[in-house]
Amino acid sequence: MIKLTATVLDTPDPKALARFYSELLGWPVATDEPDWVTVRPPDGGAGLSFQTERAHTRPTWPAGATDQQMQLHLDIEVDDLDAARRRAEELGATLADFQPQDDVRVLLDPAGHPFCLWIRT
Repeated sequence: MIKLTATVLDTPDPKALARFYSELLGWPVATDEPDWVTVRPPDGGAGLSFQTERAHTRPTWPAGATDQQMQLHLDIEVDDLDAARRRAEELGATLADFQPQDDVRVLLDPAGHPFCLWIRT
């Protein structure tokens, strides 16, 4: 059997980043250790984990040739793009300067990882 259990994001503060995504997604914390925190959807499935990386460098979006590039990003479907963007910002996200599409909002989480809120059109 092969089963994806989580996507792991490096961060200098795993508890704070887990709290951000827990509140944004409405997922409870499943594992809470000093250097490792996991949030999981209440109905099961793959979750998100956050591990301490003291040398974490915030990615740049969009990245130039010499910038720290993002290695991945999360796509989060929402019902109301503007309301979800405002909620994410209230929780500590920042709206990225570059927005590639009208039906997507690129934000940066508190550790600088880009993520996309999108609405089905």
